[in-house]
Amino acid sequence: MRRAETWRLRSRTLEAMGALCLARLTVAWLPFSLWRGWLGLSGAALPDAAIEAQRLAQHIDRAAARLPFPTLCLPRAIALSRLLLRRGIPHQLVIAARPASQRGGTDDLHAWVEAGGRIVLGELPGRWLETARLPAQKKPST
Repeated sequence: MRRAETWRLRSRTLEAMGALCLARLTVAWLPFSLWRGWLGLSGAALPDAAIEAQRLAQHIDRAAARLPFPTLCLPRAIALSRLLLRRGIPHQLVIAARPASQRGGTDDLHAWVEAGGRIVLGELPGRWLETARLPAQKKPST
C-alpha cells in the first residue's frame, strides 16, 4: 500500500476517534432532546454512498478498539452518523429495545446505523422494537 494511502486511512481512523470521544460526551452530558436533531440525513443513499458508509463504519470499529475506554453502540452510532453527515451521505440512526418477553440480558437496548437500505454499523440478531429512527420518517398525509 502506498504511503499516502496509509496516512489517508489513518487520518480517517483518527477522525473516527475524535467523533467517538465527542459522541460519548454527548450521551453522558446532554439530554436526548438536544442532540436528536443532529443525527441522520434524509434521502436515498446511492450504492457508492452505502459502500462508503460501510467503510466509515469499519473506521469507527477500528477507532473504538484503540480508545482507552469502552464505547457502546449508541456513541458508535452517533459518531458514524456525524461522519456520514459531514460527507452528505443519507442514513438513519435507529434506537431500539428488545420486546418485553425477551429482556433480561445485557443487550436489551441497542442502536445501529442504516444506509442504502441495510445496516452498516451495529447489526445484532433478534427482534427489536424501534423507539427512535433519526431522521424521523415523515408520515404520509391521508
